[in-house]
Amino acid sequence: MLVLDGDGDRDGIEREYRRWRKPSRKRLAVVGILLGSLTYQMTRPDHIDLRFGLFVLVPLALVVAWMAITPRWWRTLVGPDGITVHRVVRSRGWAWHDIYDLRVEPHPAQRRADAQSLTYLYDNDGRRFLLPHVDDWQLPDLRAEIDELRAVAAVHRGMDGEPRPAVEARIRERAAHRRAWRRATAGATSVLFVTFVYLLWRIALGEDRHTFLLLLGVPLAAFVLFAGFFHWLGSRTPAAHA
Repeated sequence: MLVLDGDGDRDGIEREYRRWRKPSRKRLAVVGILLGSLTYQMTRPDHIDLRFGLFVLVPLALVVAWMAITPRWWRTLVGPDGITVHRVVRSRGWAWHDIYDLRVEPHPAQRRADAQSLTYLYDNDGRRFLLPHVDDWQLPDLRAEIDELRAVAAVHRGMDGEPRPAVEARIRERAAHRRAWRRATAGATSVLFVTFVYLLWRIALGEDRHTFLLLLGVPLAAFVLFAGFFHWLGSRTPAAHA
């Protein structure tokens, strides 16, 4: 939802971005089917120990509930003093002179998300922050919206908005770190899936389970190894920031 001040004056701009479009029913149905199937398999008394099933399902249910409910409370506010992001437990604001740029970037999980493009705020130190609901799922013309906000930022900062080499270098460095952490997380998740399947196979055969080793120790070790490797790789071949 957008709210513009009555005079339409850029110096007094007031806008509020909330979630007004619901997630697509198709995606919700797919997630529901997968979770339902997993719950059924994990709670069958003849298939797996109920305590082990609860050990897996309860944290998963909490994560899914958190991801489903909290976006309703998030919002991004734009006003004469700057931009403020409100989340569930805290808020954070930036004065216009503290904002280096606003950029539209591809969603890192485009195939699994309704929004294909997200908006990030970059501060003068090159740090990146997501602006909730400022995306192409909630806004019909996202890039035009961001162009207008960038124009407002330029007016308030009294600057021409030219790129600063030092800030751009920090942005690229931080982008390389995020990419390394993302790849390490994906690798560790793949390892967790393999160890989970292997654990189910051992349970079916009635062999020793080594539950915590397979579900915690091995994935954590894999994450550390992947993180070290991808950070090393990123330091050797840093990619340009998109």
